Amino acid sequence: MHPGIGVVAALATVSCCTGVAAAQGLSRPIRVIVGVPPGGPSDTAIRLIAPRMGQALGQLLVVDNRPGSNGVAGTEIASKATPDGRTFAVGNSGTHAINASLYRKLPYDPIRDFAPITQMVTSGMVLTASRKLQANSLDDLVALAKKQPGRINIGVAGATGQLAGDALWSLTQTKMSNVHYKGSAPAEIAVLSGEIDLVLLTPLASMQHINAGRLKALGITSAKRSPLLPNVATVSELGVQGYSYEIWHGIFAPAKTAERVIRAANKAAVAALTAPEIKERFNSLGFTVIGNAPEEFAAVIKSEVAKYRKVIAESGIPLL
Repeated sequence: MHPGIGVVAALATVSCCTGVAAAQGLSRPIRVIVGVPPGGPSDTAIRLIAPRMGQALGQLLVVDNRPGSNGVAGTEIASKATPDGRTFAVGNSGTHAINASLYRKLPYDPIRDFAPITQMVTSGMVLTASRKLQANSLDDLVALAKKQPGRINIGVAGATGQLAGDALWSLTQTKMSNVHYKGSAPAEIAVLSGEIDLVLLTPLASMQHINAGRLKALGITSAKRSPLLPNVATVSELGVQGYSYEIWHGIFAPAKTAERVIRAANKAAVAALTAPEIKERFNSLGFTVIGNAPEEFAAVIKSEVAKYRKVIAESGIPLL
């Protein structure tokens, strides 16, 4: 686990006041709102690059974890922050793409209310089962679920996981019961204890438990296998043709934040993401580094919003 709420992720010296600091004349820290508890993928990603970003920007970067179901609470707070360069946010494919269609009344607009800075990383999700569940493969799970419709519980830590799960149950003509958690860390604990039967976890979060026999891997949602778990087949390989869901994590600012601030933050973040030792660290954790430009990231978000709107409509997934 990473340190708790409000921990300072990076402290730059006074002599390196460049980027946002120079552009804005700021002396107060930059708050980075993360809508998941400490230890989740979004939290891990920003904490890995925050020290280098802080040095480049000449600012304190303070990680402020504001967990809530599907990241809505923290993302709403970030959407309403003053666009003065003192607030950034970390969002993901759930908060900034899927939620736009999953919620009837979302309290923020992921496109209108945010200025994209950069897409940090992407990762697949491992369909992970409790040892208590009487299923050792995806086929076993489908057969069991058809005998006991709605009785198998899956932990939901975010919108991407919920949609990936709901789409899989739709394609396999099965029914599961979603149990919502405020982040992947509490959902991980729940599946380990047997409180829930299934959960979708990153390769990093699930790897040690799977290798130690504490959890069972039934498949991975990405188009390709993870190098961390090369023996875990993709869901598509297991017979669900065309199935592919990945979660991405990115950095945002409130809409109307000055362009020079966005560009400075992008430059600092991309430099941190592509530093050899940081990139190697991300790879070892099962992440693929992206580090794109603000306009490229904006195009990804628009495409993802449209993609998931279609998936939700066609799959008949109930809205929240």
